[in-house]
Amino acid sequence: MKRFIVICLAVVAFAGSMFLDRFRLGASNAGAESGKAAETAEGAQSGQQPLSASRAAREEKAIQDARRQQLAEKEAALAAKEQELKKLGAKLDSQIKALDDSKKRLDDSLKVQKKALDEKQKRMIGLFKKMRPEEAGQLMDKLAEDKVISLLNQMDTKTIIKLVPYLKQPRVLKWINENLNGV
Repeated sequence: MKRFIVICLAVVAFAGSMFLDRFRLGASNAGAESGKAAETAEGAQSGQQPLSASRAAREEKAIQDARRQQLAEKEAALAAKEQELKKLGAKLDSQIKALDDSKKRLDDSLKVQKKALDEKQKRMIGLFKKMRPEEAGQLMDKLAEDKVISLLNQMDTKTIIKLVPYLKQPRVLKWINENLNGV
C-alpha cells in the first residue's frame, strides 16, 4: 500500500513538473516529453518493480531449492558413510573378539603344555634323586648343557651336592656363574 502511495506521489510530482515544463517550453516540446512521462508512469503503475521482485523471489527460491538439494545429497552421502563406518566398526569388533578368543585358547594351551613339561621335569628330578649319584651324573653328562643347567636349577641343594662331583666340571662352573650373575 505504501508503495502504491509513493508511486502515485511520484507520478503526480512528475506530472506537475511536466506541466510546468510544457508551460515554459511550449506545446510542441511538451507533447514529446509528456509521452515519455506517460510511459514511465504506466510502467510504474503496471508494477514492473513487483515483477522484478517476484522474479528475484523465484530466483532466490530456486537457489534455496538447489542448496536444499545439495544439503540433502550431502546428508545422504554422510549417512551412507556413517553406515559403512558402523559396519567396519562391527567387523573390527568381531575380529578383535576372535583374536582375543584365539589368544585365550593359545594361553590356555601354553599353560597346559608348561604344566605337562613341569610335571615331566619334576618326575625326571625325582628319578635323578632316587638314582645313585654316579649313575645320575653319567646320565646328566649325556644331556644338552642347557637342560642340565635347567635341571640343576630345579633340584634341591642336597641332591646337587651329591651330583656335582660326578658332573663335567665346565657344566658345573657355567651353572655356578649363571647363578652368581643372576642370569
